[in-house]
Amino acid sequence: MIKNRINYFHNRLIMIPLSILLLILGVSIDAIGQTGVTPEHIAKMEIVTGSVISDDGRFIAHTISIPADPYVENSPNQNHLFVLDTENGISRPYYTQGSVGSVQFRPGTGTITFLTQRSGDSFRSLYEIPVDGGEAVKIFSFQRNILSYTWHPDGNRIAFRATDAPESSSSPLPYLADVFEENQPQHRAYIASVSDVNIVPERILVDGSIYQVVWSPDGEKLAVSAAPTPSVDDSFMAQQIFVVDRNTRQIISEVNNEGKLGQIVWSPDSQRLALRAAANINDPIDGRILIVSARGGTPALIDRDFEGKYEQISWTGTNTIHFYASVSTASKIGTIRPDGTGKETLFLSGEHAIGSFSKSGTGLISFTASSPSHPTEVFLLDENAGTAPQRKTFNNPWLSQVELGRQEVVSYEARDGEFVIDGMLIYPLNYTEGTRVPVITVVHGGPEAHYSNGWLTAYSMPGQMAAAKGYAVFYPNYRGSTGRGIEFIFSSQGDLSGKEFDDIVDGVDYLISQGIADPDRIGVTGGSYGGYASAWMSTYYSDRFAAAVMFVGISNNLSKWGTSDIPEELYLVHSRERMWESDAKWMDYLKRSPIYWVDRAETPILIMHGSNDTRVHPAQSLELYRHLKVRKPEVPVRLVWYPGEGHGNTRAASKFDYNYRMLQWFDTYLMTGDRNAELPNWDAPVPARN
Repeated sequence: MIKNRINYFHNRLIMIPLSILLLILGVSIDAIGQTGVTPEHIAKMEIVTGSVISDDGRFIAHTISIPADPYVENSPNQNHLFVLDTENGISRPYYTQGSVGSVQFRPGTGTITFLTQRSGDSFRSLYEIPVDGGEAVKIFSFQRNILSYTWHPDGNRIAFRATDAPESSSSPLPYLADVFEENQPQHRAYIASVSDVNIVPERILVDGSIYQVVWSPDGEKLAVSAAPTPSVDDSFMAQQIFVVDRNTRQIISEVNNEGKLGQIVWSPDSQRLALRAAANINDPIDGRILIVSARGGTPALIDRDFEGKYEQISWTGTNTIHFYASVSTASKIGTIRPDGTGKETLFLSGEHAIGSFSKSGTGLISFTASSPSHPTEVFLLDENAGTAPQRKTFNNPWLSQVELGRQEVVSYEARDGEFVIDGMLIYPLNYTEGTRVPVITVVHGGPEAHYSNGWLTAYSMPGQMAAAKGYAVFYPNYRGSTGRGIEFIFSSQGDLSGKEFDDIVDGVDYLISQGIADPDRIGVTGGSYGGYASAWMSTYYSDRFAAAVMFVGISNNLSKWGTSDIPEELYLVHSRERMWESDAKWMDYLKRSPIYWVDRAETPILIMHGSNDTRVHPAQSLELYRHLKVRKPEVPVRLVWYPGEGHGNTRAASKFDYNYRMLQWFDTYLMTGDRNAELPNWDAPVPARN
């Protein structure tokens, strides 16, 4: 019997197909492009990364991620500040001299504030710019980088975070050794006056590393989350919430929360806290809503049976919490009461992947979302009107000159009958029904993540680039993915590479049974846990996959445990057991590792990894490469390092190089179906600029 099938298209308030929505918005759907998406398009793609609406609903400040030119520099994207006037619909650039973060409207002034480091600044500081534009002015700086800040309701004070200064070495040697995981400065929090910069900032007296600081609406208290150390593992699994008095800066109450923590929001009367957090210590995600008194205690989980994931919450009225949630491949904006009752949907779409929202005091909601036809943009929703949201920004004009492959949600039954698995399929351009085509399977990381039915093309996701070359591209949300409720995400725990990866193969079988996939030309790629899946498919399931591209992936679960920066998270929310508890468990972990199954390997595999990765150590890629070279030297394999990159590439040239290598590998081995083809030239296949 099939369990937990999400029938989210029932009981909806607004569900609008994208084609109809585009017509409502006056966007032409008649123009036909001349070509498909290319890596050059993706290299210049601009994406809205966040938006915040003014309380009167007049202005939407939003940031756009602007990529560097990969032919000129290998630099990360910059976030530039733009402001949209909701009355005339015009969006203008406000700050483009550098990258900005933590954009907010300052209470009582209506000005816009943000963090940046300008030329001449020693550290990342707080800047302010008028809402009608002008020159940005520095209004507060500290002796170290400001990591984040939040405004007091009076608009004159901030609470902010900064790291301690690291200890300096007293060694007389002309050399400084790097002592691993020691001398890591804690994250501290301070209260500072912005109206009188002569007042020395005062530290909030909470021990450990502080990650969240939120003022109460009455301005008398702060909610603070802290972990014992600044380690990544502690930041994921050990944040505890404290309530601090504004005047004494001392703890006045403690919250007995456990597990992952994403958000803390105050009730308007400053008496309660809503948490977007884990249900318990073993929950892989911070996607539930819990309520607790500001006087402390144990948070109460509300809406436990929700078969989705709460992505963002905002306590907007005495009995109203606004939220944005993922529901399988769809996105929803709605409201719920703090006791878990009265849940209502304001907007539900199967063709939008929402990223964040911001609510004004007038009922206008700005949100960011992508769709199958465009990357993330700004939308405006009037919750009082009950009408469709309006798309307000239109970046990437090149999109009007290209054709896109058709994208649709697909669902299929897992082989054990426990779940129906959802995912997306992008068809090749001009696909003829009944034609079998090569399929690239893209596996998400986590596994606590999922793909929504939005824009699914990036430097490491072939998407529309592959569709333009004649591939179909498949994105399965295998068990353990988010957006399907508690039972679904817990179902993969303690079963590494087991039923979760069988779900992926079942999806491939479904596409074969539908007459879409060519069974001899199935490929796979993914990063992190998706890289683990790619390695697993190229070894254990090698007879099914003709080509693989593995990115920052896992090949040996024994050494993974000893080299990753998240060993406790691996235990608490993934394995649920310690491998060293018995000899049998050591062997079980080895058998769940791709290196154990290398003797099965027939799949040509391209392995790529950032040399500075601390999440999945680069040695994971090296191990698989070495095992293949020694044990199966006839199997095509290549290992590519990206110097200075970590758990995923962040810089323009690194991403561009990756993109071309990935597509070249699939063209060589998957499009042809020839597993014995010669290795392509080692040099980057990036073409000279026209």
